[in-house]
Amino acid sequence: MSTTNVHSRSAQGPHRWMVPLAVVTAGAMIAIWFPFSALWQQQRVIAQASAALAAVRGEQQALDVQSHQVASTRAQRDLARADYQLVSPGQSLIQVLPGRAANGVWTLRDDPGYQPLARPDTVPVSVTHRVSAPTGGGFLQRLVRTLEFWR
Repeated sequence: MSTTNVHSRSAQGPHRWMVPLAVVTAGAMIAIWFPFSALWQQQRVIAQASAALAAVRGEQQALDVQSHQVASTRAQRDLARADYQLVSPGQSLIQVLPGRAANGVWTLRDDPGYQPLARPDTVPVSVTHRVSAPTGGGFLQRLVRTLEFWR
């Protein structure tokens, strides 16, 4: 009988410490891994949100500076003239367009206003759509022909 007890005790010995060790290891993994993973992920999201907030604040500051720059009447008038080609009442806007420059230097000869007029018989004419004369018909047919663009 003593040999059976010794043999069963030696068989229980290695198994006795493995089960508690596995439970402690699993508990440590659950206690350490999951909270740190969640905290790391939340910290990454917070960092991204902070960067986006800093970018929006920078844009807001730039827009505030720009709004202060155009707050005066003079700045608004200059902006209207430069960007939108608006003029004050009683003024007229004249735009001088550059002509074609030969060798990068603009001369009066390059101005289209100084070019000779084209002869009508030398200008190519292309006909893309021929219109036929209406061929009578009733009111309804004339109305349909008039509203042809609906097709």
